[in-house]
Amino acid sequence: MNISSIVVKTLPEHLEAVKASLIDSGLCDIHFSDELGRIVITVEGDDNSDETKKLKEIQQLPHVASADFSYTYTDGVPDSTEA
Repeated sequence: MNISSIVVKTLPEHLEAVKASLIDSGLCDIHFSDELGRIVITVEGDDNSDETKKLKEIQQLPHVASADFSYTYTDGVPDSTEA
């Protein structure tokens, strides 16, 4: 299981609409927003590609100026390239 935080940015006048779109999407949980149009969300996925797919869907929502990963946590077995 992977959990990642994403910072979503929008214009302040679109903040409530973007938050509603995020909730309606079912892709994430909202944890924080401010009057400047910044929204902190988390997404969960089975792996990195699952989370990246969700990020791309979020980036395409109306009035989203940007959405980028901030932090990622992986709860699982380290892959064979890690020492």
